[in-house]
Amino acid sequence: MTVLAIVQYSSLQHEVLHGHPFRSKALNELLVFMGFTVFVPYGRFRDTHLQQHHDPTLTDPYDDPEANYLDPTLWSQLSPVLQRVLRLNNTLLGRIVIGPAISTYAGVKGELALVRNGDKRVAKAWGLHLIGVALVVLWLVKVATMPIWAYVIAAYFGYGILKIRTFLEHRAHDTFRARTVIVEDKGPLAFLFLNNNLHVVHHCHPNLAWYELPALYAKNSGHYQRRNESYVYSSYAEIFRRYFVKAKDPVPHPIWPVRKSDHQDSA
Repeated sequence: MTVLAIVQYSSLQHEVLHGHPFRSKALNELLVFMGFTVFVPYGRFRDTHLQQHHDPTLTDPYDDPEANYLDPTLWSQLSPVLQRVLRLNNTLLGRIVIGPAISTYAGVKGELALVRNGDKRVAKAWGLHLIGVALVVLWLVKVATMPIWAYVIAAYFGYGILKIRTFLEHRAHDTFRARTVIVEDKGPLAFLFLNNNLHVVHHCHPNLAWYELPALYAKNSGHYQRRNESYVYSSYAEIFRRYFVKAKDPVPHPIWPVRKSDHQDSA
């Protein structure tokens, strides 16, 4: 249950960074600054995720902070062992099991470089996060019966479940409006992810609350499917069947360089 609670908490953080449930940003963020997710500071999740909402740079290895593609030139310079690890990470099983470790290593390495270069915003986000994690540890020690090590493991696997959502959220495509997925799932994972599986609807209307997305999609499903050129899956069960041990995408970006813009309506 702790794993599922951590996943739901991260989904609530996603709602907060898009301005819910209150009008007050300070009040919203007070709800989610606690470090229950352990590995990702809320402030950095907020900033990088909002940057990722610039659709013309989706999947860009340099400008999309959530991209899993690499510049083909960089890819060719990696060792064969590291290439094999990253190929494994491009299967759903790999993304769940080793994806959190890869993201944490790469993320912390990049964040430390920013802090060393004097980025005060990044330093503040990590400072608040460490305070939040310390409060969680204090709660575990004083009140809860769960050992700290068990909670860290739960947080890791919660991160792994979140990787199911992000596994194929965005694809390489010449047209940026066609890069974002629809997963027509109505089951437990859709609830855990607060309907963010209807991802193209969320990208078109990022200020809508999670509970408004299904009705909007049901009313305009043809529009959204035309918009993303039928990048649609019926359920997460379909995704598991197709990609649990098979990579959906190559690691090197298949159409690099990504087109930075097009003239199609982004609404």
